[in-house]
Parts: sequence; structure tokens; C-alpha cells
Amino acid sequence: MRNGRKRSGKRQETYNRALHVLARMRRTGSSLTAAAREEHIDPRTVRKYLKAELRGRGKATKADRRKRDMLVPTTVGNAPVTVRGSKQASQLGRYMSAVGKYLRTGDVDSLAEFEGKSISGHSLITDADMLSSLAQASALTLDEIYAVPEASS
Repeated sequence: MRNGRKRSGKRQETYNRALHVLARMRRTGSSLTAAAREEHIDPRTVRKYLKAELRGRGKATKADRRKRDMLVPTTVGNAPVTVRGSKQASQLGRYMSAVGKYLRTGDVDSLAEFEGKSISGHSLITDADMLSSLAQASALTLDEIYAVPEASS
């Protein structure tokens, strides 16, 4: 978001891909060029969107406070929420991974870490029955955590 305006759908998708590059750089220690290649985006585009998070020759900072539009599971399904910062975004990613593990294996131990936690005012659901019900109703989307704005007609 710049000057209080929302990005268009295409620009938001590009911004999300740039954020994926930054996350990959932090997670794997790979270079900007290598991470951008993996995410199918030009490194110059990543620099354009995320200049403040890149140091010197394209090294990623440890964390940032950028806003991200992400999907958080609620009792009625995934809700688009603006998350501030890479640490909260990573926490949401770990939570979604734990939910996926529970749904695949029935192992509730990985959900214990998120008991009583919330992201952007939304409590994280750790109740196994609730998660199972949401999954059976196809109300959970686990494969994508970034919200993409709907295209305007």
C-alpha cells in the first residue's frame, strides 16, 4: 500500500511474489538472483518493491515491518487480514503447516504451540474438532496463505 491506496490485483500479485523471494532468501540463505529465479520474478522487480529489506549486494534483512494481506483461518473459513511484519507472517505460515500436519496425520501436538495465540486480532484455532469440521466443509485453504485481491470487472 502506497500513500494509503491499495495495489491493483496484478501489482499485488507481483508484490506477493517479491515477498516470497524475500522469505526464500531468509529461509535458505540464497542470493537475490537465485531466489528470484525460483519464484519466477526479475530481481530488479524485487528491488523495486522491497529495496528497504535488501542490504548491499542483495542480502536480506533479518525481519521487516511490511504489511501483507494474508488468509487467516476463522470459524467460518479463511478471512483476508492485513498482517504487519515478517515475524507474524512466519508465525502464520508455521501455524498453517501445523494445521496441515494435523489434518493429514491426526497429530494434535504441533497445534499446542499456537494455543491462545492470535494474529492481527484473530485467534488461531487449535481445537481439533473445529479444524476437522472446517476441513470437511472445504472452508480451509492451506495451499496459499497470501490473499490475492479479486479482479475488478
